[in-house]
Amino acid sequence: MQLHLIDGTYELFRAHYGQPARSAPDGSSIQATYGIVAATLGLLDLPEVTHVAAAFDTVIESFRNDMFPGYKTSAGMDPELLAQFPVAEDAMRAIGVTVWSMIEWETDDAIATAAVRWADDFDKVVVHSPDKDMFQLYGHPTVVGYNRREQAFIDADDVVAKFGIGPGSIPDYLALVGDSADGYPGLPGWGAKSTSAVLAEYGRIEDIPDDAAEWGVAVRGAANLAATLAAGRAEAALYKDLAVLRTDVPLAETIEDLEWHGVPRSEFEAMCEAHGFTQLRSRPRRWRA
Repeated sequence: MQLHLIDGTYELFRAHYGQPARSAPDGSSIQATYGIVAATLGLLDLPEVTHVAAAFDTVIESFRNDMFPGYKTSAGMDPELLAQFPVAEDAMRAIGVTVWSMIEWETDDAIATAAVRWADDFDKVVVHSPDKDMFQLYGHPTVVGYNRREQAFIDADDVVAKFGIGPGSIPDYLALVGDSADGYPGLPGWGAKSTSAVLAEYGRIEDIPDDAAEWGVAVRGAANLAATLAAGRAEAALYKDLAVLRTDVPLAETIEDLEWHGVPRSEFEAMCEAHGFTQLRSRPRRWRA
């Protein structure tokens, strides 16, 4: 059995800007919804895909905005893309996929909760997202990422190859380097190379000595880096807290609820009619009994 967890927010962004412009019969932009539905139908054709769920940032803002004012918001987002979130969520339900609509938490938290909760119950749990936040999940042997753009799986060895650290140190890495996509800056001077080298030695920010003379690794500009960290530990702790994925989202579903039983014909055909998805009508290869 395999559980496939889809980052619906990423897929909507990818389809909205990567798919040809498409309008629904009412004139509204619909390419984001079309793209995620088409991609998911392709995924559901694979016999090894037995259980599926998709999470969406129905509201872009989350509890993290209360923690840090600079955290990402919906400001500046294309209104046509924002309008697609509830439409896409309903469309995914129409093809028989469990949907988690995030209001207080984020998509990443729902996926993290599911991956951790059910990691031991499946042969493989596949996280469909290239987001580096997700890399902290890949320390479990059955949990892997999948980057559809590159058609490549991501496991713990890939995390080490890319960042020089294990999955467990990813929140520390992001706290020091910063994450422009999520809106927090990291600490001045802490670049990718220096951060990787220091965390490869210590693993956690909390274990890095304040005095560079005590460091067990040679890093260029170590004295300045150590001084910056010593003065900015409160900020680093906050950024790390922002980066840590929550695994306690109250997902009500059981494993049985996530099992994909086929496309509900009447719901799917009504959805295609409403959105003008004539090209998708013949795509399902398995109808729900």
